[in-house]
Amino acid sequence: QVQLVESGGGLVQPGGSLRLSCAASGFTFSSYVMSWYRQAPGKERELVATITSTDISTNYVDSVKGRFTISRDNAKNTVYLQMNSLKPEDTAVYYCKAVRATPYRYYWGQGTQVTVSS
Repeated sequence: QVQLVESGGGLVQPGGSLRLSCAASGFTFSSYVMSWYRQAPGKERELVATITSTDISTNYVDSVKGRFTISRDNAKNTVYLQMNSLKPEDTAVYYCKAVRATPYRYYWGQGTQVTVSS
């Protein structure tokens, strides 16, 4: 059974930090590109960061560059999102997604709430 389980969300003050984790099971984690998305109330789901499966290259949406870092530990089947200098506009439900191109497969986690407020 495929599972992606996010954790680490919560309430944090502006300028604070959180580290999200996404634990994977039921598929070959090391073969999948892993991404973090977020969805704020009333807005579309947005791609935040991606990390490849092979060369471990990363990409970020402009709004989080320099503040967020995506990483993965293939031995632990886990992807992380370190979020620093958080802003109120980072408030959203954060989801992890696993994608493999050939054959095409994708899986979503259930999401974890991040709220940035004073």
